[in-house]
Amino acid sequence: MKKLQKNTVINMHTHIFPGKIEEKAVDAIGQFYGIPMQNKGTSEYLLSDGAKIGVTKYLVCSTATTAHQVESINNFVSREVLAHPEFIGFGSIHPDYENIAAEIDRMVSLGLKGIKLHPDFQKFNIDDESAFPIYEAAEGRLPILFHTGDDRYDFSDPRRLNRVLEKFPKLVAIAAHLGGYRDWEAARVNYGHPRVYIDTSSSLMFVPPEEAVNIIRAHGVSHTFFGTDSPMWNHTDEFARFNALELTAEERSMILYKNAADFFKSFGMEI
Repeated sequence: MKKLQKNTVINMHTHIFPGKIEEKAVDAIGQFYGIPMQNKGTSEYLLSDGAKIGVTKYLVCSTATTAHQVESINNFVSREVLAHPEFIGFGSIHPDYENIAAEIDRMVSLGLKGIKLHPDFQKFNIDDESAFPIYEAAEGRLPILFHTGDDRYDFSDPRRLNRVLEKFPKLVAIAAHLGGYRDWEAARVNYGHPRVYIDTSSSLMFVPPEEAVNIIRAHGVSHTFFGTDSPMWNHTDEFARFNALELTAEERSMILYKNAADFFKSFGMEI
């Protein structure tokens, strides 16, 4: 793997959409969270906005809200990865998809590096048995980025993720949004878990800086990634929020790029 430059930033949580549905998709996200959306969900916008803070790699994904969207989303993400070497693609799957194992095999063949699940959008509990075939096919092969936590819903409760990890001992998870969006108290159940990583996306505007630092250190600095949840938030503002945290220079470099590089290397993947 190429040695990363010192000022490299790896953004471990972004979303992209095909041009013909991009505006509709972004509006739907804004409506779901009650947050006005001011950014675009195109690959071109992501690259342009990320360049402002020196991002060189982006984890890109999208979510299949129904089973019939799965293949088209995976095809789209894989095409964008081929077109943009800055992208690290995560595929999508849905518990209702007919042949989960075969599609996850296809994700690997397409060069996708992981799976994104959004239980609140997809309307399934993380620990529901309908999702077990996903975890069986993924464990030991691909990490899963979970939207985790929401005080309005129970689908993605961090405690559900904890139960899944007990049942699937080789499964590696990224619990987005400091481990539990707007439900950071429940996220305590996963503090220090060796197979749970967290990202900073859609969290730093809601949590006081000192609390964010405490959460990061409780989970483990080595298990924390920088993420913006683009197009939810722009890179410049999220980077400023991150830099407001009282972290050491070494902790910053770990979160901004080193942890992500080491994470994929542990799966034998080059980024």
